[in-house]
This record gives sequence, structure tokens and C-alpha cells, in this order.
Amino acid sequence: MALLPEQFDDLIGAAVSVFWESRSSGSTAQEGTRGRVVSGKNMDGFIDVTKEVAKHCGLPTEAVFARGRRHLTLPGYYRPHKNWDVLVILEGRLLAVLEFKSQVGSFGNNFNNRAEEAIGNATDLWVANSEGAFAPERHLVYEGPPPSDPRPPFLGYLMLLEECEGSTRPVDAAAAQYPIFPEFHGASYAVRYRMLCERLVERGLYNAAALLMSPSDGAKPARWSSLSPATGVRNLFAELSGRLLAAREAG
Repeated sequence: MALLPEQFDDLIGAAVSVFWESRSSGSTAQEGTRGRVVSGKNMDGFIDVTKEVAKHCGLPTEAVFARGRRHLTLPGYYRPHKNWDVLVILEGRLLAVLEFKSQVGSFGNNFNNRAEEAIGNATDLWVANSEGAFAPERHLVYEGPPPSDPRPPFLGYLMLLEECEGSTRPVDAAAAQYPIFPEFHGASYAVRYRMLCERLVERGLYNAAALLMSPSDGAKPARWSSLSPATGVRNLFAELSGRLLAAREAG
């Protein structure tokens, strides 16, 4: 069985198109483009991709929680709770947690904030997990002592970055007290994001992290690309699919 639906690339293209169309269309509720960005609606296409992957893996529709904050809140350890973009929960077991982010313009102002957010969210989730916050026995009733389930959830991260001169040109970097790591010298913001995704996975903070590049040129269908196989969107959802298939088979 293929890990991803046959039409996966079309699904990603549609999600990227939703992103750009959502940003460019008006919103009377929260003052246009910024309102849609703040409310997170611009990344809704990737929720649809997740649902299709879960369906492909044989999971019921009700196992995927999205679009509704009260369904997406998980307890934290350093804070009371955190709202995620997508949760996959089957019979009380937390199978997957996904976070979708984007950046269009303002690269110098926002890269560090996005990096700190990604690192902090993952750190908080894993400590909460180690403290039993997501244990199935918190949701199910057993006769006698509940069984221990050491299987952690899948944690995935996706960043959609505007592909433009501002995100792809070399950028200088320096630190006042000690030299920065040499690989950051002259690295564009796109390369910085690629390295961030690689290192989030390398250090075990995320099971998979993807960087999706797309220009805001109004092309139909929207164009998109990845900078490396390890940080590609196919790798992210293939890793997710493998975890969901294993959970379905093992129970």
C-alpha cells in the first residue's frame, strides 16, 4: 500500500492555492488579509490534506480534530494548555499533533520568533507527554490498574514560506560576544528555515518538519517546491501516514 494518496501532489497544490487566495480575498470580520492570517484560515487547505491522508490510512473521519479551538487544546507542562492545528485521536490514544505556520514578508523580524515558537511548543509537549498528560487512561475506563502505553504521539511541523528575493538572498549574521556557527554566514532566510527544520528533527523535537516554498505570483495552480527531501512536504506526510498505519494495525 502506498503511504500517500495517489493525488497527493494535487492536494498540496490545492492547499497552497487556498493559502494565497485566502490572503488576497477580503474579510469583513477582521479587516481583510490580516484577519484571515490571525484566524489561521489561510492554512485550512493543509487540514484537508491531513484528513485525506488519515482517510487513506483507514482512520475514521471523527479521529481527526480540526477547525474548532475547544477540540484542539492539549495540556502543557510549562503552561496550562496549547491550541494546535490538527490532532489525530483514536480510541483515546493521541496519535498525531500537527502545527502549520506561514511567513510572507517581514523575514528579518519574524524568523527568530517562529524558531523560538517551534522549539518551545515541542519542548512543552514532550515534557507534558512524559508526565502522562496524554495517557489513554485519562480518557478510558479500565477494570483494575490501567495499562501503560509508552508510544508517544507523532509531532509534525510545516512552514509555508513566500519564495521571493527577500527570502532567498544571502543575509549577513553576527553575534556580539562569540562567533555564530559558520553555516549561518550568508544563509538566506529560506536556508535558515531549512536548517531549522532539519535540526528540529535531528534533535528529536519533531518527528518530521517541512519547509514549503511558494511564490506569491498569482499562478494558477499555485507553484510550490521544497529545498531538500528531508524537509519536503511529502516526507512530512509520509512519516505521518506510516505512524497512522502502524496505529491502525497495532490497535
